[in-house]
Amino acid sequence: MKILYFGTASISEAFLKNLYENGHELFCVTMPDKPAARGQKLTPPAVKSFAVKYNIKFIQPEKFTSEIAVEMKSFNADAGIAVAYGKLIPESVFNLPKYKTFNIHFSLLPKYRGAAPVQYAILNGETETGVSAFYLEKTLDTGDIIVWEKCPIDIKDTSETLFNKLIPLGIEVMNKTLSRFESGGFKAAPQEGESSYAPVIKKEEGLIDWNGGVKNIYNKIRAFYPRPGGYSIISKGKLEGKRIKIIEAEIIESSTVNEYYGYVHSIEKNKGFSVLCARGKLLITKVQPENKPVMDAGAFILGGQIEKGDCLN
Repeated sequence: MKILYFGTASISEAFLKNLYENGHELFCVTMPDKPAARGQKLTPPAVKSFAVKYNIKFIQPEKFTSEIAVEMKSFNADAGIAVAYGKLIPESVFNLPKYKTFNIHFSLLPKYRGAAPVQYAILNGETETGVSAFYLEKTLDTGDIIVWEKCPIDIKDTSETLFNKLIPLGIEVMNKTLSRFESGGFKAAPQEGESSYAPVIKKEEGLIDWNGGVKNIYNKIRAFYPRPGGYSIISKGKLEGKRIKIIEAEIIESSTVNEYYGYVHSIEKNKGFSVLCARGKLLITKVQPENKPVMDAGAFILGGQIEKGDCLN
């Protein structure tokens, strides 16, 4: 098939690679190069890099002008596919292909419409999520469902590990959708059930509030790994004023009510250190101190960086 492909990030590249390997004729639409890292050097998106490597036609429009629309129309695409593209696609563009354009979304719509469905599913303690292929419409993530597949969320899943499960599942959903187009005779279904939203997560939202239940704090650490990261500021101790990212943790117990939350309750040799939550207690097993690499909390303790009675805000 002739595929008009909208994608930008590394997640998008995995889907593009599958389409290329399956012999589809491709025309990629991706975001412009952007400054990255400390040097702010202009860096191409992953989809552009893949397209250049394999001689696939691509464009990087700042805006969808009439000239851009004409160029895409001349490709005579059978289907359009959008995966983590990064901006809204206008109706004049998503209706160009013969079978229109569908989006791959990492949730069971209408739950968690928006930019961060994987993170919010973990944050809210969901035990199941999935992937939806749906037709693009003017409004965000509201189109009819073509194919969807479910995926369990393990209690130890982070956003990283859950994405690693959802990407191959999403590729499977994408190929099932294309097969339906080729065979014909299918009907997309309207989204049903209560809708919810998963907006972009800001860096400052990673600050952990220990005045809460240990399960919610544990879910936040999982949901925000690897980005933007769950973190605290040490307000009492040797590293007072320093930021510390919590990379991995375990729930020790979840029922005890603690008046003095945020305090280091115990040092667990070769394991880490426990912190009191307003309800429950969390064992911190892996951290990233400010301006330092990620390390096991046991090694962090051996360095005398934190002690019983220190406090995290």
